Amino acid sequence: MESFHFSVNGKWKGDRNGEGSIHTNGMSIEVSAPKELDGPGRGANPEELLTSAANNCYMITLAAMLSNRKIEVDHFEVLSEAQVDRVDGKLQFKQIIHKPVLYINEGSDVTSEKLEELAIRAEKACFISKTLRGNVEVSVEPKVIRL
Repeated sequence: MESFHFSVNGKWKGDRNGEGSIHTNGMSIEVSAPKELDGPGRGANPEELLTSAANNCYMITLAAMLSNRKIEVDHFEVLSEAQVDRVDGKLQFKQIIHKPVLYINEGSDVTSEKLEELAIRAEKACFISKTLRGNVEVSVEPKVIRL
């Protein structure tokens, strides 16, 4: 077995509506409770950070799948939207929907259907999606644009 270790250093000042920061090897970001949940809404919030982790993992997985199949796309963008519900006074992370838009060159022989299939399969292969599965619904709504 091979193990990998990752660390995040967090600092917080104040009560629930205080402010903090998170620092990793490649990122420093201010954080607070979200405005939508009656927080100050300064910097990122846990809901956005979880959605960001799912987005980042999905993009890396999709890029790897395209690369492994030698499918060239000009670029792609992914909008990831999350839904959090309040159930019986408690928050529940309900779902994340990835909405990738893949841009391919006009002369490409890859079909839109093939790209959409890979976009959906990437979510099933994504490590973060697998980690969330059973607790949070994650889905994909792909779109392909020929340049």
